[in-house]
Amino acid sequence: MTDRDDSVPEAGQRERGHLRVVIGMAAGVGKTYRMLMEGHAERAQGRDVVIGLLETHGRSDTANMAAGLELVPRRQVAYRGTVLEEMDLPAIIARAPAVCLIDELAHTNAPGVEHSKRYEDVEDVLNAGIDVLSTVNVQHLESLNDQVAELSGIRVRETIPDAILGRADEIVVVDLTPEELLERLRAGKVYPAARVDAALNNFFRIENLSALREVALRQVAEEVGQRRLAAAANVSSREETIAAETPQAVGERLLALVEPYPGAQRLVRRAWRSAQRLGSELDLLWVRPPGTLSREQEHSLMALRQLASLLGATLIVEESDQLAQTVARVARRRRSTYILMGRARSAHGLARLRTPLPQQLMELLPGVDVRIVADRAQRPAEEPE
Repeated sequence: MTDRDDSVPEAGQRERGHLRVVIGMAAGVGKTYRMLMEGHAERAQGRDVVIGLLETHGRSDTANMAAGLELVPRRQVAYRGTVLEEMDLPAIIARAPAVCLIDELAHTNAPGVEHSKRYEDVEDVLNAGIDVLSTVNVQHLESLNDQVAELSGIRVRETIPDAILGRADEIVVVDLTPEELLERLRAGKVYPAARVDAALNNFFRIENLSALREVALRQVAEEVGQRRLAAAANVSSREETIAAETPQAVGERLLALVEPYPGAQRLVRRAWRSAQRLGSELDLLWVRPPGTLSREQEHSLMALRQLASLLGATLIVEESDQLAQTVARVARRRRSTYILMGRARSAHGLARLRTPLPQQLMELLPGVDVRIVADRAQRPAEEPE
């Protein structure tokens, strides 16, 4: 972290804090423990460090590591006749430390506090000029939601926008082999003894952990790669002396064709991952037939808008009964270089005689790549040898 003057009198005048995120493949790898270690290191350098929110999950090693660090007490929130405890955001900002440790970035807050998600609380803390150390598991990244569900068979409900990780100033990966994590689990260092057998038979299978470890390491490698590309682009821009005379390189721009039905969210997440690898902007396009939307379509469209907003994509809705021509018009307007679409539904009757949409688009948009994304859930099971 960058050394700064922590004696600035007013929080409103302090520059935005720095965010350091500790990421791992699953619960129990030691993310919170590492966050606390980093907190102690900051304190040893003379910085004012507090714990804003800590989840020990009954792990004695983690609780012991927190000793010596000031803890901001949680506040109580009444909800449906139950009293819940949440992080006290106003108290943290009023305390105004130099560094605040906030565990479990993807947590969903109880109704009645300032924000619905903890990552939104963290944004307020950062905007107050306070550095934040936080933790997250790789399966909580929104764009990986489908991939993790396919790997583990478990759908993660609490997610964060990938952009939150992308805006982090530092990312620290805590890596354990699956064998080491399973050893910790069996020793009671992850969950209480009563939960160990169920965990071993469900999420904590070695094949799941191996796949999640690969995903976590790949995610961090991609983040580092994107940052290096951005840094190189900035250096190149600063060094360019004849920009006005030199043609600018054409950047990639991805256009994904979507429809408002539940399965579309899988396509959107795949499109976003592709856009990240291309280093491109992502537009989503639904060419809706003329007429009134059904209630189910309206609900699915709202879900698409929310997901687009979460991922930082642009959702475009065009009303037309000329699908290929409308897609081509929008692609030209948005300067799309890449079109991504799901597999078309089986045609019936005279529709089988029409030119398939991918071929129409390739004819209307020469020079634009067209890709059909398969539904991995429909892959046939491997036959036994």
